Parts: sequence; C-alpha cells; structure tokens
Amino acid sequence: MSVIFDYLIIAWGFIMIGLMGIGGFFMFRKFLKRLPKEDGKSMMDWEEYYMEQSKHMWEDDEKKLLEELVSPVPELFRDVARHKIASKIGEVALNKNMEKINQDVLIQGYILATPKRDHKFLRNKLDQKNIDVRPYEQFFDQSQSDYSVEWEERYKKN
Repeated sequence: MSVIFDYLIIAWGFIMIGLMGIGGFFMFRKFLKRLPKEDGKSMMDWEEYYMEQSKHMWEDDEKKLLEELVSPVPELFRDVARHKIASKIGEVALNKNMEKINQDVLIQGYILATPKRDHKFLRNKLDQKNIDVRPYEQFFDQSQSDYSVEWEERYKKN
C-alpha cells in the first residue's frame, strides 16, 4: 500500500508543478504586456487609452457584431479578447479620424487584432452575414505578427 501511496504523491507533485508552470507562464505574459515600451507606455496602457478615446464611437449594431465575432472564444477569455479587439478597432477608427465606428472599420480592426488562425472563422461569419470579404483580402494576407512592427505605416498606404 505504501508503494502506491508514494507513486500518488510523486504524481501529485508533478501535476502541481505543471499547473504552477502554466499559471506562471500566463502571469509572466501579463507582466511583459505591462512593461513600458520606448514611448513610456505599455501595451496595456495603449489598449486602455484607445478604449477610453473610442468608447463614445460605438453604435449598437457594431457592438452586436463584435459580440458575434468573439463568440467562439471560450467564456473565460472572452472579456480579455473583446477588450483587445475593441481597443484595436478604436485605434483604427482614431487613426482614420472617424466620428463613429462603422462595419468596415470594425472588420479591419478585428483582422488586425486577431491571429491568422482565427481568420477562417471570421471569413465564415462574414459569408453568413452576406458581407463581401474581398475589400479586406490585403489584411487577411498578413499574419498578426506582421502588424506588430510598423503596421500603421503599411495600413495608411492602403
């Protein structure tokens, strides 16, 4: 009986170390997002800034569309995903000097904020809503990592 108990304790130790490692990984990622960049603000500071500056620009239809687009994200992470995507949409709208966020800006911002693996769902959802995806092909052709460096300059050219 003691051999089985010893193995259970060892297995429990490995499980706990694994779970602590996974939790530490996500905490470290959050820590890295809070570190200030060259301009003195962190990625999360910029997300908050764009959310605050653009929250008056949202209409009910665009809010509903955003909710539909983030629906496949697990509920545990949906608030974080919604916040990140909405801040990128706000950033695009502010860079274009828009007064209101429209469907075009929402889709462009969604593409900019999401990784390439999520674009298949977006294409399917836009097809269901009878929205032509051809005007957005230039954004689909690039992955999210391509946007992290000088995406604003490339975006303004289009």
